[in-house]
Amino acid sequence: MNTLLTHPEPAHCPGPESQTAGKDESCNGCPNQSICASQLNKGPDPDMAIVTSKIDEYIKHKILVLSGKGGVGKSTFTAMLSFALAADQSLEIGSLDLDICGPSLPKILGCNLNETIHSSNSGWSPIYIDDNLSTMSIAFMLPNPDSAIIWRGAKKNGLIKQFLKDVDWGYLDYLIIDTPPGTSDEHLSITSYLKDSGIDGCLIITTPQEVSLLDVRKEIDFVKKVNIPILGLVENMSGFVCPNCKGESQIFKPTTGGGESLAKEFNIPFLGEVPLDPRIARCCDNGENFLELYTDSPATTAILDIVDNLRDQIEAND
Repeated sequence: MNTLLTHPEPAHCPGPESQTAGKDESCNGCPNQSICASQLNKGPDPDMAIVTSKIDEYIKHKILVLSGKGGVGKSTFTAMLSFALAADQSLEIGSLDLDICGPSLPKILGCNLNETIHSSNSGWSPIYIDDNLSTMSIAFMLPNPDSAIIWRGAKKNGLIKQFLKDVDWGYLDYLIIDTPPGTSDEHLSITSYLKDSGIDGCLIITTPQEVSLLDVRKEIDFVKKVNIPILGLVENMSGFVCPNCKGESQIFKPTTGGGESLAKEFNIPFLGEVPLDPRIARCCDNGENFLELYTDSPATTAILDIVDNLRDQIEAND
């Protein structure tokens, strides 16, 4: 709850920072209505400077994982990237789940969804998967894992700000940010709050078929408009490699050249292809580290090569 409000925000609250705060139909009868209308929607957000100062001081590198298309494996790849970076014990890694309405990252990372966020004078404590890997998600705030989040944009914006301002991440070498599909509220909020501290770049995930590439083109257009560097494009689910016989086949056959062709079209780096391995889905369901359990998988090799490429790009400027 916003500290200036006297009562909890109702379920359909447009958010105290919304342009319609105190004026929306859902505000009628709310005990916070006069406060929202008179105090909370005036002038620039005073928390912007706090967010920027905290990010600058404690978080070295910020990477967004984007697509535009749902179901291409953004959360799975975010988890893989986090696990791969955290394998270097000299690094401190944070993984932020920005998918407010469909938070799946904690499950993939192996968190207990019944865990609750602890608050102290230093802020909210993230949930630790390992000594040098932590995560934060709205999933830890729900009354039960099946609860729906029915929020308008301004409430999402408020929570994203709290993730950046109030979470006591400690020092992080990398903050990996998993985003939902599209180019909407969550994307605009995170780019706005990280604008002054800077985003190292984004990783764009696609699958080979044109129905996926169609939405990914929109995501590329979005990141160019908001001036986020593109670290590269990854083609996920690129063919199928049988874990037993090692035979390869194409499940989602590209009709227009797939991810590599798209990368050439937009003149962005193509980081590689990650084949389907059915054991990845099982590891996601069980919250296990696929890269650690199946070191001989072609998918593991492809992912680690991509991670090495990313680190080289980012740390070349350190």
